[in-house]
Amino acid sequence: MPEAILTDDEYLHYLDDLLSGGRSACAAVVERLLEAKVGLRSIYLDLFQRSLYDVGTMWERNQISVGVEHLATAMTESLMALVYPILFRSTRVNRKAVVACTVNEHHQIGGRMVADIFELHGWDSFFLGANTPTPDLIDLIGRTDPDIVGLSLAVRSRLPLLHDAIDRIRAHFPEVRVIVGGQAFRFGGADGFGERPGVACIGSVDELESLIRDETPRA
Repeated sequence: MPEAILTDDEYLHYLDDLLSGGRSACAAVVERLLEAKVGLRSIYLDLFQRSLYDVGTMWERNQISVGVEHLATAMTESLMALVYPILFRSTRVNRKAVVACTVNEHHQIGGRMVADIFELHGWDSFFLGANTPTPDLIDLIGRTDPDIVGLSLAVRSRLPLLHDAIDRIRAHFPEVRVIVGGQAFRFGGADGFGERPGVACIGSVDELESLIRDETPRA
């Protein structure tokens, strides 16, 4: 098992600062990890993703307010920008991905992380953000001609909107590969996607990276 990038005490201090709006303290942690040459993948998974999962659990248990949850999410997005100068140095591999959140889906950070993982592997990613109207998504797919389209969903009740978006994308671009994922599938709900041609539900970063490696041409 790889060594943790932070001790438990260090992580809990980071989480407390994240919840209280201590951006400078959180940024100092990220900058220290970058200076120590900690891999971006570890920072994304073991710091950003871990803390946001903990924040989400605390909100579900009514331990924090919606306002605090939104603050932590917004701060994490700003902290992600600290890694971008390194992220975009990856050698390009001549592959493209369009990533978006479906209609009425306002949680965008998961989709942003997926787009960044593509960039980390040398792909050119186009991230459209939250609540992307399907016609606009289809228009951008036509303009960019991506190898993969990724759709992020955090709220499971919006699954019908996700399926509608997939149907419309496949109607216009029957050959493009579509992947879906997000918090909506954290505890299941992927049934049925495997039966759809050209569509896959991705349950983890490991699965996403495996797919990216399979779709990336060998040097």
